[in-house]
Amino acid sequence: MTDSSPLLLMVDSGNTHVKWGLHDGSSWLEQGIAAHTRKALLDQEWQELREPAHILVSNVAGTDAKADLSELFARWKIEPQWVTAVAYQCGVRNYYADPAQLGSDRWAALVAAWELQRQGCLVVDAGTAMTVDALSDTGEFLGGIITPGVDMMQTTLIEHTASLKSGEGQFCDYPDSTADAIFCGAMHALAGAVERMAALLTTTLGHVPDCILCGGAAQRLQPRLNLNVRIVDNLVLEGLVLIARENMENTVVSAIKLDS
Repeated sequence: MTDSSPLLLMVDSGNTHVKWGLHDGSSWLEQGIAAHTRKALLDQEWQELREPAHILVSNVAGTDAKADLSELFARWKIEPQWVTAVAYQCGVRNYYADPAQLGSDRWAALVAAWELQRQGCLVVDAGTAMTVDALSDTGEFLGGIITPGVDMMQTTLIEHTASLKSGEGQFCDYPDSTADAIFCGAMHALAGAVERMAALLTTTLGHVPDCILCGGAAQRLQPRLNLNVRIVDNLVLEGLVLIARENMENTVVSAIKLDS
């Protein structure tokens, strides 16, 4: 890194938390996480942050979250870029019927996974919701599924069943308490969804795909999967860095063409 290296502020605004990182083009300088309800914490952390040259945001938390983030970004002169999925970027082709309809977090995670693997794989984000997305051996996003996450599954079941009470369950082969039964049921459901998608993608690719796993429940889900799993923290942020780099390179190329 040199003093002239542009600083990149990458922000992953998910359903529950805002994850962020300051990147110098080669490594992370600072990273943080705050719940959407802790706007004051983000404000405090960013007061001490060196001014970024670029801000790239994936926001899937709605208009209120976007407004809150825009207010915090106003401390800097740079205009943030709000990522949307496109038909082709960073070596990944998006086969969604409407490419922009794909969540920006899923898109950034796919970009990061392709950079890591360069072959077909499953990209799993186990957060508030769980997404399981399929990449081909040539970088094509084939499609994916969305299910409730482990906590949402348990909460929904308890809220809609009169006789069930909340409790901290543990995973075991044969649950002998209601709390354990609910937790194990949720984990089996998530693992089963991932493994069914893996079986489908195996047929498509002709080989068993690796699983790139991220999200708050990644550590709990990984032991339940009969797959080769690689946990990557902040996969969405890593993808945002790659998108930012390509955007900057395209800007430079366009400027050169205009000058020639």
